[in-house]
Amino acid sequence: MGIGPEARRRLGARRTAEIVADELRRQIVEGQLADGDLLPRQEVLVEQFGVSLVSLREALRILETEGLVSVRRGNRGGAVVHAPAKANAAYMLGLLLQSDYVPLADLGTALQELEPICAAFAARRPDRNETLVPRLREINAEMAANITDGARFTEIGGRFHDELVRGCGNHTMTAVVGSLETLWTGHLNWWAAESAAKGEYPALRRRRIAMNVHHKLVDAIEAGDTERARKLAAKHLAATQAYFQGADPEQRIVALSPQALARRRH
Repeated sequence: MGIGPEARRRLGARRTAEIVADELRRQIVEGQLADGDLLPRQEVLVEQFGVSLVSLREALRILETEGLVSVRRGNRGGAVVHAPAKANAAYMLGLLLQSDYVPLADLGTALQELEPICAAFAARRPDRNETLVPRLREINAEMAANITDGARFTEIGGRFHDELVRGCGNHTMTAVVGSLETLWTGHLNWWAAESAAKGEYPALRRRRIAMNVHHKLVDAIEAGDTERARKLAAKHLAATQAYFQGADPEQRIVALSPQALARRRH
């Protein structure tokens, strides 16, 4: 049984929209359209691509779903460009894991294997003492200054782990592990804020232990001791995760959108 003219028209419009979305996506990924740029008005894009307004709007919807543009409605409308971000990747990954009812412990196990590899990679970087190590020490100092504020302490600690992954020197590991780290940190910050509000956040002694491990880890990276850096990272992650997940061992992964993550930070 064939499809009718109307169905063929819609299918053709969809294919045209995908071609337009492909081209705009390429320009965003390759930096021809920068983060924060405003796309030309829709009538300009229609003329530029030689497509219908329906096809153009469908293309923008595709890109909006991917987090590469946000379409503003009203008198000040337009489409704002967003460079690919790990928060968006983490959100899509979170949706996949949430749909499969994956427990948070599963994510934690993956990070226990992968993040120590990043720590070892970081210790091998020839420029680590000029780039990564000063940034990690600066974050540690900020953690120490906020050690009495549980939620803030955890948030800054998340930045330490994020910086460690980003500074490992391997772009693929940074993208993959960084997305997992973002997903994990979103849950961890949520737990920290609620625990602090209830007066159930870990005691100051435990925070000092965590800080001590952070300092030792940076020392190992600075010394280029890959095996010690890997072991310290693994031990630290296991201890942190055991305490965090002890509150709810059956907790499932929930996808947190970039907007939700931003609200939690503020």
